Parts: sequence; C-alpha cells; structure tokens
Amino acid sequence: MTIQTTRLSDPAVRAFVTAVNNRDREGFMELLAPGATMADDGSDRDLADWVDREIFSSHGHLEVDNESNGGRSLLARYSNDTWGEMRTRWSFTVDEDGRITRFETGQA
Repeated sequence: MTIQTTRLSDPAVRAFVTAVNNRDREGFMELLAPGATMADDGSDRDLADWVDREIFSSHGHLEVDNESNGGRSLLARYSNDTWGEMRTRWSFTVDEDGRITRFETGQA
C-alpha cells in the first residue's frame, strides 16, 4: 500500500519526494546541503549529473511503499522514462538545518 507523500514522517524526505514528483528541480536542489553527495547501487555518482539524467530529464516518479528509520529510509516504486518501474530503496542523511547532505538509492 502506498504511503501518501504528505504523510511521510521526515520533513526533508517529504520535500524531496514532493520535488521529484512535481518535477521541481529548483526546489529539489534547495533541499540539498552544500556539497551534498549521493550513491546509486553502492557507487558514488556525480549528484548534478545523476539528478538530471535519472530524475528530471526522464520524468522520475516515486511511490513510497514503506518508511523506516524515522522516515529517512524508504522502500519505493521508482519509475522514469529510461528504466520503467522498479522497486528501490532510498536512505537519507539530514543535517541539523533540515537539509539533505547525502542520499543513497538502489534496487531493492
């Protein structure tokens, strides 16, 4: 059963999912702390390049099925125009200012 985005526990993660699904690249980038990093399937990636390719230029969309770790770990169905839909896991590190310093994703 899908969790409504508005019901996600962590405010930064809720804003991240909202920005992805609304295709709000500017809002998405504002959620990230300076120097934020990310990894996909265990490998660090260039964040700006990955975000453009995997989310915004390919119409990425997240449907969250489960959250844990206070809302900072998600199991979700992720879809985009490149890969179709897949089950994915997401984990987030959020600083004291509520900005995301790192996120990791990969197939679940």
